[in-house]
Amino acid sequence: MRQLLSGGRKHGRDSDDGANGRRLPGRPRSEQARQAIFRSTLKLLQRSSFSGLTIEAIAADADVGKATVYRWWPNKGALVVDAFASSAEPELHFPNTGSVYRDMSLQMAQFLGVLRSPRGRIVAALLAGGQSDPELLTAFRERFLRPRREEAYKTLRRAIERGELPENLDLDVVLDTLYGAIYMRFLIRHDELSENYIREVCSLVLGGPLRKQTSRPKLRRKALGICATGS
Repeated sequence: MRQLLSGGRKHGRDSDDGANGRRLPGRPRSEQARQAIFRSTLKLLQRSSFSGLTIEAIAADADVGKATVYRWWPNKGALVVDAFASSAEPELHFPNTGSVYRDMSLQMAQFLGVLRSPRGRIVAALLAGGQSDPELLTAFRERFLRPRREEAYKTLRRAIERGELPENLDLDVVLDTLYGAIYMRFLIRHDELSENYIREVCSLVLGGPLRKQTSRPKLRRKALGICATGS
């Protein structure tokens, strides 16, 4: 993360570009330049608002041509979301422990770690900017939220197959409730957003359907025992 937020050493012009920003024939796109653009985007977002960030400033800081940036990203919002997702993705995997409570609470705790880092400011900026910029909100939803949600669906479906969750469970309602609780405290800041809060939310949301609907008592008792101990 330190490398992502620091400017790092300057890179030469992207090998895709000539001096006038035009692509040179026969040269592959430069992953080095791509990572430099990500680093510059994250660094500059720590210094200014999303609205104050410009493609020109990012390109200059990354030492690449502006045309290179636009070749890979259609707009500033898509670039910012990809830069954020690239830095956060390694920390947001969904484990497969055999317990839906542990799987979800561990992943949500990882997300909490991202929100507590300097990248939390980027998440807040994306959500705030998206209220008046539909393209930005769409980019955040499609490029960051949707891939994570697909992984969450798999986690919940595994729990259904194990008998931990009822077959008729609305997965979207479960996920909206779990993560909506995080976003609420993160944005409104009316109370502490902590690991203990995440455990309580998981216990309430995942325990409720189990107590009322799951028809396999042994798995239900096992899952509820995990929720009660938080381990």
